[in-house]
Amino acid sequence: MAEISISRLKDILQRTVGPTPWYWKTFPAFNSVSGQRFVWTHHGDQGPLAYLVSLSLEQEPEKPRLALNTYCRPFFGPPSHLGIWCPEGRSIRFVSFDPDQLKVFGFAEVAGWFKPSSERIYAATEPIADFEVPLGLSAGMHNIEVPTALRGVDELIIPTSYAAKSPDDPAFALYVVYLQAGLAEVLPQKWFTASQYHVGKQWITRAARDPESHRIFGECFGTGSFLLEEDGCRLERWIEKNI
Repeated sequence: MAEISISRLKDILQRTVGPTPWYWKTFPAFNSVSGQRFVWTHHGDQGPLAYLVSLSLEQEPEKPRLALNTYCRPFFGPPSHLGIWCPEGRSIRFVSFDPDQLKVFGFAEVAGWFKPSSERIYAATEPIADFEVPLGLSAGMHNIEVPTALRGVDELIIPTSYAAKSPDDPAFALYVVYLQAGLAEVLPQKWFTASQYHVGKQWITRAARDPESHRIFGECFGTGSFLLEEDGCRLERWIEKNI
């Protein structure tokens, strides 16, 4: 097994995308196929656009083309698509857009109602792909039907709450979704239980896979960053722990 470098894990974790609005600075700017430069903007914590994260052309920040509510995370879908995943009821929703096709809309269209609503994604353009994976899946590997526009993505590691029958059952899970292969692996986090953690106040915000050791590691809000054992379900050790 490759030696696990803690400094490498810390560096990767700093660049790992987390949920809106708290981790919006992890969302990378990018160029579309046509060469247009897209950037993300967080609209502060006051007023009718509070906590909104929008996507626009770099030279047109006042003309949004996509707006994200809480718990959304963007990802790239080769060759040129912008994907978003977010919780949607008792499912994880995946959508994909062609950035060059995104139409401009006015902030007045979302001001006031978007934040308190159950809507996670707002756009004036229909996505080119849209599908869901249910959250009630049992531990292990499952087949999923993935639209063609999203099959260029190899792996997404998705932290989510998990139905626990007792205080000692896992209250969180990682869904490792292999879009390219049409598979979803459910990894209940056996160390994260209501008897050990304050579920809700403490939660897994983001996770990634170390390209060298292939181990999964991540961040738990209110606790610290962690490294999992090879099975992806048990805690091996804390990388950093909050005092």
